[in-house]
Amino acid sequence: MRVFKPYIPDSARLAEMTPRALIMGTILGMIFGASSLYLVLKVGLTVSASIPVAVIAITLFRLTNKLGGKDSTILENSITQTAGSAGESIAFGLGVTMPAILILGFDLEISRVMLVGVLGGLLGILMMIPMRRTMIVEKHEELKYPEGTACAEVLKAAATDTSREAAGEERNPHAQDEASKRARIIFGGFAVGIIYKVLNVAFKGWKDTPEAAFGAPLKAGSIGAEVSPELLGVGYIIGPRIAATMAAGGVMSYLLLIPMIKFFGDALTVPLNPGTKLISAMSPHEIRGAYVLYIGAGAVAAGGLISLVRAMPTIWRSLSASLSGFKGGNEKNAATLLRTDSDIPMKWVLIGCLAIIAVISFATPLHMNFLGALLILVFGFLFCTVSSRLTGEIGSSSNPISGMTVATLLFTCLIFLIMGWTGGQYYVTALSVGAIVCIASSNAGTTSQDLKTGYILGATPKLQQYAILVGALSSALILGPILLKLNDAGTVYVPAAEVAPMLTTDVSKLSEVGKLQGPQAEQDSASYKVWHKTDALGGPAGKYFVDNAGKAVYLVDPGINGTHTKRPDGTEVKKYDAPKAVLMSYIIKGILDQQLPWTLVLFGVMIAVVLEMAGIPSLAFAVGVYLPLSSSMPLFVGGMIRWLVDRRNHKLEENKNLSDEEMQAKGDSGSGTLLASGYIAGGALGGIVIAFTAGILTDFDKTLNDWATAHNPFFEGASANGLSLLPYALIVLGLYWIGREKAKQKS
Repeated sequence: MRVFKPYIPDSARLAEMTPRALIMGTILGMIFGASSLYLVLKVGLTVSASIPVAVIAITLFRLTNKLGGKDSTILENSITQTAGSAGESIAFGLGVTMPAILILGFDLEISRVMLVGVLGGLLGILMMIPMRRTMIVEKHEELKYPEGTACAEVLKAAATDTSREAAGEERNPHAQDEASKRARIIFGGFAVGIIYKVLNVAFKGWKDTPEAAFGAPLKAGSIGAEVSPELLGVGYIIGPRIAATMAAGGVMSYLLLIPMIKFFGDALTVPLNPGTKLISAMSPHEIRGAYVLYIGAGAVAAGGLISLVRAMPTIWRSLSASLSGFKGGNEKNAATLLRTDSDIPMKWVLIGCLAIIAVISFATPLHMNFLGALLILVFGFLFCTVSSRLTGEIGSSSNPISGMTVATLLFTCLIFLIMGWTGGQYYVTALSVGAIVCIASSNAGTTSQDLKTGYILGATPKLQQYAILVGALSSALILGPILLKLNDAGTVYVPAAEVAPMLTTDVSKLSEVGKLQGPQAEQDSASYKVWHKTDALGGPAGKYFVDNAGKAVYLVDPGINGTHTKRPDGTEVKKYDAPKAVLMSYIIKGILDQQLPWTLVLFGVMIAVVLEMAGIPSLAFAVGVYLPLSSSMPLFVGGMIRWLVDRRNHKLEENKNLSDEEMQAKGDSGSGTLLASGYIAGGALGGIVIAFTAGILTDFDKTLNDWATAHNPFFEGASANGLSLLPYALIVLGLYWIGREKAKQKS
């Protein structure tokens, strides 16, 4: 077997886990974790942060060098990239699972969210450590870890002279210029993204979701697109195939399913379950909420399970290889270990895992019992192993973490049903099991990518593992409060007289007290008893504020998966759909309480089955069926820009002999991807800042909204839909222009 030689040899002693590298990586992890959380709440997916974090780290180190700091090393850059990558995977796990708490009628308690993030993140890293030699070292030729390998190439291309000398390479006079160019692109994209978002949303510069409704024969059909930089960037990075497939799912929902339900239901004289009003009186949005969401959830569940079943041969091989290599891979004497082959000692890994399981078992906010903790241990080990292997074969973007979470919840809920555990407390227990396993398996895949990068570069695995533990812990602590704030910013307190005028309850059974938060608190500062209503009798299920007489005063409509987009004063609020969190809640409630409209769910299952029979990946299409078309259309635009860029670049003389796979890899680390990453970070962070300030600058926001409605034709009026596409066209053209490669001059 060919012996692999890392870029920096084991004998070299370069600065590695320095305070500046660790602090910089931790801060970048928080920033990209926040933007990833924003994305997963909007469209149910994230994109890898590894390359953007690496490029930013290189740039920031060069800035400190110019200010008189010590020259950075490639191993310091690796530590920064490793610590900065943890936030994205934790954000995905939290966004996929925790909002389901709201749908199940409970609150997003800060202690619960932070515990799940911290415990899941740390567990995934610790479980990956014993598998490093099997997955990364022994399977180096077999498991490529695409993002990890690409990140290593980016870091090598920008290596400083100190690092090149340690690697035995000649000085590269162009390395610094190339690194500076890449940095300008990503920082430029970040600036464009955040400025665009603030002007668009905060200052009401133009309509953020232009849309058009159809009449007969597509009555109730509509098409729209959210003209945001972050979704455009996501579409560019995921590429034309997945972006087009997701958009096709949205087209099915908005131009087939909704018009079809309207066509057949218009003549009905009674509401059709699970709807509560006549279909003839429903808007397209109401039809989607009452019927299409269940169809989409069924399609997503089936697509996730199908992707998991398809991966079963790989899963089996992975488990067999890991278990066979587990003992032999960790018997080496610590004294004889090379620097590039040293891990955190196994005794500390075992102690850490046992401590995490103990905390899980006794943490009150998780409502956990011993069986739940045992399931986390079993499913956690299983799916962390699977996630690492699949990430090595197909990369992070195609890793079916959602399918693994669905499988965890299905088995957990079935076990609970057999045990007779069907009360509200077991909703939280089951969801906590699924959430911790989801975050652990997601973070195990990310850790694998980072260790692959380090293996190629010649980093010290033990220091990388410490770095990602610190990065994961820091990101988990900050993402919980951000999730709660995003929800609070979109929460609407709906007067109960509008949705449940006669609703009452026995106030003596209620102990929790709540007050209105945000802008509506200015009109009502009273305290109310909190009622978590779980059925639909007399009014919709959800959280209610009731007075001392037991009469419902407000329905608390959450910002995540809520349905009311206007406050009583007419102010518009932004809601987050969190598509995969809805799926998790449907699974829990459907199995434990058997309350799902299974006919609609099965319609969605059959959509996924038909697509798989036709050779079309069903999961991306299913997510498109569930999401608003306005969210998947900008992904489609970004995907088409990527297709045009790749097509144009392939025609260049120097690229004509490259295969499609080689062109894909080249595009994944090209200028267009860097600009798209900047769009994502800038636009998503702009959205988060706007959400945080919405409750502080309430009067300013309302005044600006009233002025724009009356005087700004880009924001409101007959031409607003068309005019709002003009600023969007500028960032679309900018993405195409930057993504184009320049033809090399012939010598």
